[in-house]
Order: sequence, then structure tokens, then C-alpha cells
Amino acid sequence: RAGERAVFLRTHHVVDIVRRFPVAGVMPQGFVSALRPLQPRLYSLASSLSAAPDEAHLTVAPVRYTLHGEPRSGVASGLLADRTEPDATLPVYVQSNPHFRLPDDDTAIIMIGAGTGVAPYRAFLQEREARGSGGRSWLFFGERNFRTDFLYQTEWQGWLKDGTLSRMDVAFSRDAAEKTYVQHRMKERAKDVFAWIEEGAHIYVCGDAANLAPDVHETLIDIVAAEARTGREAAEDYVRSLQSDHRYQRDVY
Repeated sequence: RAGERAVFLRTHHVVDIVRRFPVAGVMPQGFVSALRPLQPRLYSLASSLSAAPDEAHLTVAPVRYTLHGEPRSGVASGLLADRTEPDATLPVYVQSNPHFRLPDDDTAIIMIGAGTGVAPYRAFLQEREARGSGGRSWLFFGERNFRTDFLYQTEWQGWLKDGTLSRMDVAFSRDAAEKTYVQHRMKERAKDVFAWIEEGAHIYVCGDAANLAPDVHETLIDIVAAEARTGREAAEDYVRSLQSDHRYQRDVY
């Protein structure tokens, strides 16, 4: 029965339970105050303080789904997309991530992201543009459709044109008969990816923890094994050393 209870709680929101098991004689505020606070929803900043000192840009994809025949939306993304009026004030706080930031110098960077995981890379390039950095940068970006999902397209193209962004490879999984993801683009550019890493580039991965992160991790190991002509174990050690040296950083969710 404990397993059944866990499944029930996982598939029913508080409002669903109250509808199914009405509680009499309890004031709404008292009921809400007895509930545990929700976990905070964290968003990567998509802007640099150097470029927009009085602003904090977010990249939000509204979560929408159906549960028990009713349309539902994400707690934070639904609020931001559907119920927040212009000039509204919202409670927020900044949580620093010291292990996901630009190198202090002009070290080359390889940025890998899908969907809203591209947000911090916009901030990275804004920062490099603002401080006139000459470091090389390479973006791997993946989404579903080119026409509707190419986030910040004109900005990437502008940075490519002026040299702030050195290279860009994109993968749109629904635009071709065979689905293509960022890890496939990485394998296609394996020789250059490994060359950049050998020359000291920092690698960043941002986005889905369940699929993107492990797929990219495996692809990095495969690239090292193939290009360095070494075995699996040695390639894994190589990638682990990148992590321990803070040259391979992830912000996944």
C-alpha cells in the first residue's frame, strides 16, 4: 500500500486531493499555511551585468500538460508566461554558481545546450562582447524546429558576423526524417572538438539532465577515444580530469 500511496501522491496535485477528499471547517489560509513550501524554481540568467546592468533576462519555456483531463501549467513558468502583468513585482533571489562561469582570460569555450539551456551562453557572449574579449567560442545548440524554436537566432548570427562567436552548429530534431541532436553534431566535428580541448578550451553543458547531459558526456568520451586513439578507460580518465580541472562544467536540470 505504501507504493500505491506514493504513486497516488505523485500523480495528484493538492487541489486534486482536496476535490476528492473535501475538508470541512478549515479556512483556506490555514490550510495553505500547513503545506510544505514548494521548492524554488531556478533559472539561468540570460544576460550579462556588463551589457544590461539594471536588468536580469530569463529564457522561459512554459510547461503545459494535461492531468486528469484538465490543462495544467508549470508553477513558475505558467506564472511568468500567463499571469504576470507588465511592471509586476515578483520575489526572486540570486543563487551563485561558482562552477559555471566564464574563464577570467580569453580561453576558448565550447558551449553545448538544448532549448532554454542556451540561456547562459547568451550571457557569456554578452560579457565577452562588453569586455572586448578575443577568446574563441563555439556554440552547439539543439531544439525541435528551426522556424519556431531557434532561440536568439539573430543575436547568434550577429555575433558570428562580428567574431564574438567563432563557430555555431545547430540541430533541429523535428526538421528531418531522422532525428538529429547536438551530440550528433559534435561527432560530426569530432576532430575539431578534440583539437579545441587539447588547446585548452573549457566545455559547458546546460539543459536537460535526463537525456542531454548523459548523451553529451558519452559523446565526449567517444570523441576522446577516437581522436586520441585510446581505450574507453583512458578516455573516461581524460574526461574526468577535465571535470576536476573545472574545464568541463555542467548546469543541468
